[in-house]
Amino acid sequence: MTNMLANNAAPKNLAVTVCDQAQTAALLDFKKLVDAIAQAATELEAGSILSPERLVVPLGDGGVLLSMPATAQDIGIHKLVNVQPGNVQRQLPTINGTVTVCDAVTGQIKCLLDGPEVTGRRTAAVTLLAIRTLLQREPKQILLFGTGAQARHHIQAINALYPQCKLWVRGIDAQATADFCNNNRDLHEHLQPCGDSIPDVDVVITVTTSTEPVYNEPAKPGRLIIGVGAFKPEMAELGKVTLDGSVLYADDTAGAQHEAGDLLRAGVDWSQVRSLAAAIRGPIDSSRPAVFKSVGTAAWDLAASRVALHALASQ
Repeated sequence: MTNMLANNAAPKNLAVTVCDQAQTAALLDFKKLVDAIAQAATELEAGSILSPERLVVPLGDGGVLLSMPATAQDIGIHKLVNVQPGNVQRQLPTINGTVTVCDAVTGQIKCLLDGPEVTGRRTAAVTLLAIRTLLQREPKQILLFGTGAQARHHIQAINALYPQCKLWVRGIDAQATADFCNNNRDLHEHLQPCGDSIPDVDVVITVTTSTEPVYNEPAKPGRLIIGVGAFKPEMAELGKVTLDGSVLYADDTAGAQHEAGDLLRAGVDWSQVRSLAAAIRGPIDSSRPAVFKSVGTAAWDLAASRVALHALASQ
């Protein structure tokens, strides 16, 4: 940990803890994140967490700057993240940014967290919360579409909660999928490349940036579908066949109406899309197929910041 203030004689209560990627990861235990996001979902619906729609501003050639604030009675946060797809060709990270955490009473900045690490971990934790809430049993097999950074965060999260679960992976082609599995077995030993057919899995998770559906199978009772990667109107990972036959949930129903390209393309009835908080309240009819759409909200970053502050206080 480093002190943001150059003046070592500065009052102790003005010190700001700055956490890099590794330090941020160490503060964000996945099991604690799942519970913190469940609490935040209830608070968000009740209005005790305020999380306005994210501000998106063009940045450079094809990039965007995302500004995402949220406040609660205990803390406030501001996540400022830059997404620059062109960095793939530059061999640089596509996402850069920070999460600023402040005390709600005094406004004092408490810490700065690594933005991509917070985003990756809290997004994977939302997926795990959806599994816990909607599947209502421990999954034995999961199919993961995607081989990027978010896929790795999901593998870590699944390993933390379901270490014995078999995890199938499907990437852009067979070689890329095999390489990804071979390179990430230190994160989860039960990784298996997936061929052309869909295994008999309990959960399907899509974490791609595809503009065309990567999963469009008929809805199947007992199989939970979770769409994560499509966060722009022009993106779509889940097809209309799957969506039309399922009960639909979203982590942020207001945000989904602007950002969930797969749901927008399918022309879903938004009055029938249920919130994460509603799912947590229940009851859940497990006999009906379910789709959970995750688009993200700063409320989940606030939940992650609570976990980080608690971990810092325990050190």
